[in-house]
Amino acid sequence: MKPVFDSRAVKQVSEKNTARILVLEDERNVGLTLVERLGKEGFEIAWAQTVGEARLEISQRKFELALLDVTLPDGTGFDVAKEIRKSQPGAALIFLTAHGNPEDRVRGLELGAEDYVVKPFHYKELLLRIQNGLKRARYLSQAPESQTDEVKVGEAVVSFSRFEARVGATTNPLTHKECALLKLLVERRGKVVSRDEILNHVWSENEFPSPRTIDNFVMRLRRFVEIDPENPQVIRSVRGVGYQLME
Repeated sequence: MKPVFDSRAVKQVSEKNTARILVLEDERNVGLTLVERLGKEGFEIAWAQTVGEARLEISQRKFELALLDVTLPDGTGFDVAKEIRKSQPGAALIFLTAHGNPEDRVRGLELGAEDYVVKPFHYKELLLRIQNGLKRARYLSQAPESQTDEVKVGEAVVSFSRFEARVGATTNPLTHKECALLKLLVERRGKVVSRDEILNHVWSENEFPSPRTIDNFVMRLRRFVEIDPENPQVIRSVRGVGYQLME
């Protein structure tokens, strides 16, 4: 089946939402609804119903964000995510699934997914997640000219444009949130960054992460940058305040 690109749904492009989004969804009703509703928001939507169609789409155009169903007739959304990571690392990834399988969630995060949404989902919630993902993607793509793309942080060499942390011969993908958090710490290197600053910078006003959520993100980053993550020397905790990236 030829990939579907619904130009009718994107004629009225708003100034607020201008981004190209890939929707990989094999359920026709869900796909048509997303094309119509996201198109009315001002997004340019390319809709694919199989892995093959999605591959063709990403070979022909760039996307800022991809909504990827996990289970598809000819493969999985994880397969497409891997290809997007290689060819379009700046694109935010959000997985859509009918199952809240923890293993799938972990696998998505390991591929650098921005978010993971379980069906049936509330449209307004999904829209907020999309807008938040695009906001972080754009922040990460607008690094100051004085800042080089590759930054040494502890044991890792971090590339913000490729969303990865290289440790020796191993390349570890980073999510947009992880990159945004690490970039904030790099920009404030040597200074203590409060939890409130992290929440305001990395998460949006429409998201409500707990303090433990920040701790979990820092724990994951420490796996890449620390010699001994259990005894951190690179990303230091400042009790009751926040975190400090040591010089």
